[in-house]
Amino acid sequence: MAESALAANEAFYAALARGDTAAMTALWSHKRPVACIHPGWPVLAGREAVMRSWESILRTPPRIVAEAARVLEYGDTAVVLCIERIGDNRLAATNVFIREAEGWRMVHHQAGPTREATPQQPRPAGTIH
Repeated sequence: MAESALAANEAFYAALARGDTAAMTALWSHKRPVACIHPGWPVLAGREAVMRSWESILRTPPRIVAEAARVLEYGDTAVVLCIERIGDNRLAATNVFIREAEGWRMVHHQAGPTREATPQQPRPAGTIH
């Protein structure tokens, strides 16, 4: 399960880096309530508000890389913690996925400033230190 949740997380960052609105839309749940907290933005709740925010961001996609991803598994819910690297900036991110019939779908994303440096060696999935 951890590998498939990590693959969904990687697909999220690939869509973000490419500015791929269709892929981003497909990654988010159509069945469950969703929410998103972008750095410096108000709390966004509901699919319409969240998708509007991504459409705005994806017009000029960031040069973003997700690093040091690790998964916390809770049955049909996976929480992926990672570091987003955007240029010299680092953000701590929490991405929550729910397993649906079509696969893992995102229900929450939150990113904010962190003092954590990117580790030299990535940690194995499912470990927290």
